[in-house]
Amino acid sequence: MALSKLFTPKQVQVLDQELNNDKWKLMVNYGAVRAGKTFVDNFVFIYEVRHAAEVAKSLGKRHPMYILAGVSSKSIQDNVLNEIAETFGLTFKFDKHNSFKIQFKGLPPVKVVQTFTGSISGLGAIRGMTSYGAYVNEASLANQEVFEEIQNRCSMPGARVVCDTNPDVPTHWLKTEYIDNPNDTDAIISNRFILDDNTFLDPDYIQSLKERKPSGMFYDRAILGLWVAGEGLVYEDFDQDKNVITQAEYDAKTKGQQLTYYVGVDWGYEHKGVIVVLADDKQGNTYLVEEHTQQHQNIEFWVKTARDVQSRYGWNVPFYCDSARPEYVARFKEEHFNASAAYKIRLTGVEVVATKIKERQFLAIQEVVKDKQSKFLDELYQYVWDETSGEPVKANDDVMDAVRYAMATKQWMSQAPEKQSVKNKTNILRQFGLV
Repeated sequence: MALSKLFTPKQVQVLDQELNNDKWKLMVNYGAVRAGKTFVDNFVFIYEVRHAAEVAKSLGKRHPMYILAGVSSKSIQDNVLNEIAETFGLTFKFDKHNSFKIQFKGLPPVKVVQTFTGSISGLGAIRGMTSYGAYVNEASLANQEVFEEIQNRCSMPGARVVCDTNPDVPTHWLKTEYIDNPNDTDAIISNRFILDDNTFLDPDYIQSLKERKPSGMFYDRAILGLWVAGEGLVYEDFDQDKNVITQAEYDAKTKGQQLTYYVGVDWGYEHKGVIVVLADDKQGNTYLVEEHTQQHQNIEFWVKTARDVQSRYGWNVPFYCDSARPEYVARFKEEHFNASAAYKIRLTGVEVVATKIKERQFLAIQEVVKDKQSKFLDELYQYVWDETSGEPVKANDDVMDAVRYAMATKQWMSQAPEKQSVKNKTNILRQFGLV
């Protein structure tokens, strides 16, 4: 079979480096989502394990070891092992340490040792180990000390480290110390993927993804594969002429529909406390229908406000609450509110809101956000990027947080079963090309 039938030109470039370049010691594949990184990385991983076995045989070693690293056990399973099992039809038999073996005909079996890079504790699994190579998934999320130790462990002759990642801030250590290759060494190679590199994707799907991705940082990272920080407003696509509607327009758009109501809660006292009520319709629109923002109010006030909300939207309406005050979340539960801790991965939540804004599917009711008590618009136009951290500046953002908690938690909860389903992930692979 011709390579062009299975691989994109960009993937062929990576495989050519893998097979025909014997100088490199570190390969970093990075860039856009859906660009084909994962699929080719599966092949690189298998080639590298075979390479480790060949080196071991040439040295007369019978028990070579190889490192497979990721942020967590779940991320390795979802991002690497499930995809490899689907692509190559492999099954893995894990020992009590979560290690497994891969063997090629005529070569010694390679023991693949898993280690987790999300915290310094990941050092424990590989300390003292001598490895023939490593594959590091989601390398930009790795603890730098763990990443460096993985390289140190790969000390056998011919040992190489392969890693993949989505972009982060341009000052990230992975970019400045490795991708930028400041010492101009042949030992480091890197490959940037852009969305258009995946020539197996439907052009209409590519165009749709480009149109839906929020402007600025999210677009530059996810579509162009660039290491950029945000600049200016976080929600720069927000347009009052398109994202704000009157109460009468809301009533007309939702007439006869069964709406799904849910609530975001950001606790406060010295800074503002907030309860927002959102409603989703069947067309995918999200409406901001109520905002309650007050300063210097204790939990009794918020219980009373929540009871009022509950009386209008149903006894089981969910309250997605800031987990920073667990005693307040517990009090809401004691009061028989359907309360739970909110999904709080900040950048992911911001992208959920930004995407809805970009698609004009986030619609705030004018009478709500232009009320003198509302802080929504005031905060939105002061909600800016911190160029150092790559996240929004943590100031004057209470309503922004409450909206984010509500929308991100609802989406995360609806997708959680899919994220745990191998069948669903492989169907996505087939539907959207090589990812």
